[in-house]
Amino acid sequence: MNNNDHDFDTLDLENIIREFSEEEDDLELEEEEVGFRTTDLSAVLSAVEEERRAEAQLAEEPTVVLPVPVEEELNIREPEQVTAEPAEELPAAEEPESGETELSDTVRLDDIAQATVSEEQAQPEETPAEEMPQEEAEEEAAPESESGDDEDDDEVEVNLPHLPPLIFRARTRAGELKRQLVAGPEKRYYELAEVGVGKVQIAMLACLMVIVVSGAAALLYNAGQVSENRIKLMIFSQVLAMLMGGLLGSQQMIEGLGDLFRGRFTLNTLLAITFGACCADSVFCFREQRVPLCAAFSLQVFMSLWSAYHKRTTEMGQMDTMRKAVRLDGVVPCEDYYESRTGFLRKEGLVEEFMDHYDEVSGPEKLQRAYAALSLLVSIGVAVVAGLFNGTSMAVQIFSTTLLVSVPVSMFITLTRPAAILERKLHNLGTVICGWSGVKGLCGKGVLPLKDYDLFPGGATKMNGVKFYGDREPDEVIAYASALMNVNGGSLAPIFAQLLDSRAGAHYPAMNVQHYGNGGIGGEVCGEPVLLGTLEFLKEMGVEIPEGVMVKQAVYVSIDGDLSGLFAITYTRTKFAAGGLATLHHYRRVAPVVIAKDFMLTAAFLKEKFGIRNRRMIFVNREEREALEQKRPAEDAVSMALVTQEGLAPVAYAITGAKALRAASRLGMAVHIIGGVLGMLIMLALAVLGAAHLLTPVHILLYQLVWTVPGLLVSMWPKTI
Repeated sequence: MNNNDHDFDTLDLENIIREFSEEEDDLELEEEEVGFRTTDLSAVLSAVEEERRAEAQLAEEPTVVLPVPVEEELNIREPEQVTAEPAEELPAAEEPESGETELSDTVRLDDIAQATVSEEQAQPEETPAEEMPQEEAEEEAAPESESGDDEDDDEVEVNLPHLPPLIFRARTRAGELKRQLVAGPEKRYYELAEVGVGKVQIAMLACLMVIVVSGAAALLYNAGQVSENRIKLMIFSQVLAMLMGGLLGSQQMIEGLGDLFRGRFTLNTLLAITFGACCADSVFCFREQRVPLCAAFSLQVFMSLWSAYHKRTTEMGQMDTMRKAVRLDGVVPCEDYYESRTGFLRKEGLVEEFMDHYDEVSGPEKLQRAYAALSLLVSIGVAVVAGLFNGTSMAVQIFSTTLLVSVPVSMFITLTRPAAILERKLHNLGTVICGWSGVKGLCGKGVLPLKDYDLFPGGATKMNGVKFYGDREPDEVIAYASALMNVNGGSLAPIFAQLLDSRAGAHYPAMNVQHYGNGGIGGEVCGEPVLLGTLEFLKEMGVEIPEGVMVKQAVYVSIDGDLSGLFAITYTRTKFAAGGLATLHHYRRVAPVVIAKDFMLTAAFLKEKFGIRNRRMIFVNREEREALEQKRPAEDAVSMALVTQEGLAPVAYAITGAKALRAASRLGMAVHIIGGVLGMLIMLALAVLGAAHLLTPVHILLYQLVWTVPGLLVSMWPKTI
């Protein structure tokens, strides 16, 4: 190393390293933590010189402010450590200012230590942040904030004990909604999709073949077409077919036995008991040379499998609807909305409102479970009576037969099939009902408010043409009409605003605006009276209309009593709006109340446009519309249904579909309970009379098929919405 003349004593770098060889490991460790191996000694000596100058000024000034370059070069965080930037990142050595001593590449370490001690003496001792009282910390931080000095901002720690509430913006809410849908409905959908319905469908098809074959064999036996030497083969084949049916429905019977251990008695539990009774009866069939009830039992197994198929497809459809949602609106009831009637309003929906209620037990299902348990007790009682009068063989035969006829086979699907039919219809509309509680909540009397976008969604209302009359400038006519339309609001306001902006027209305020309620509004714009409305409205207001003006779907403008222009408007009828109004028209418990701001949507116009009788639709005046529009549901109101698409149909079909599902479930249970009670009474009479010859497989199968017809018809009720 070359030595230059300067004010400092010099040492050879090798001698320095040799002198401090015992501290080599510590120095290497410190170098690794800081991240460098070499140091720019010129920069260090420059910093030492600055520190000496600061000591000279300390006696004259009460406060010592260190120059910024010293902090940047040394990067001093604590008095015990001196750090520097890596050599490759440091800028080139700058020329010394005037009056400064030119520094060389050699430095004495005792000078660095002396400079560090001087710096410690110059800076006042600070109390650590964690030990400083809160009052002193606030007083010390106040002058810094007032001075605006932000040199040490990177060293200041800010404690925020109370964080502001999280505000969901549109994109944030969409991301949060997607995460909830992935964690809930989408996860459940793929779990169900992995299981699939293929096995259930194959089991249903095989069971149906067993029913046909065993039923045909029973008909041949009942008709006397089976010879006596083949009766044993017939009985054996029927028993084998019954065992095959039990194997196909084994999953259902296992679930039924599991329900029994969980404190629930379901139809599948009763099916498992029926299978055991039929197997016991088949032993007596071999002794007495009679055909067992294979076809009737296999039909029950088929209906149980069909019910499982309905449950799985319904749940998969609901989860598929939810997982594809990009928006989620809830339908909630609002008490005392209009004339003490409940209003079904929309608010932001939650995924949990569906996931927590979709699989809850309904009222008809509870009744079904209670009836299944009761039918078992009654069947045991009837079997005891038969045993007392006719012996054990008759008791076993009566017990198995009573179990079969006490539960009509269509009772297995009386709740699941209507739900499956309704789900397929709602799936196309992007709607799900939040369990049985949602069904009950949507079945009450109330009103459904209809706004502009419900009747004519975005894009369904367009301006088709403009025609001007009189001596007014076109831009002035458009500006006056836009001023009134802006105050009125509705779906026409943005259309007029867009037309005005496209012509770079002026925006005027409208004063003294009055809503007449019969297809038009009026007000003052720039001191001139302006009327805006339908052709009939302007005629009623005394405006002279030229001959040949016959455009019905148009907004007419009158300025100062003279017709100044017309704006042809096209209202496109959408399937969602037409279907929603049609289904509400057939549901008398909910009346639509029109609160749309568009004065063109009169009763006559809606009747002509949608082709429905609107005598059940409620049209309110402007003041009532504004009051109803301000009403909001309670914050803690739980959604009865969730919709993922805009428009009237998703909400309307949720209401009418809930009513149809509830009616089908109730009526279906009533029909099947009547059929089951009647079957148990018949079996009691046969047990007392001992007429065992009437308990043939064909008679039992026909009795089940007869009661299947009304059960299937009732379950199709949701198709009518």
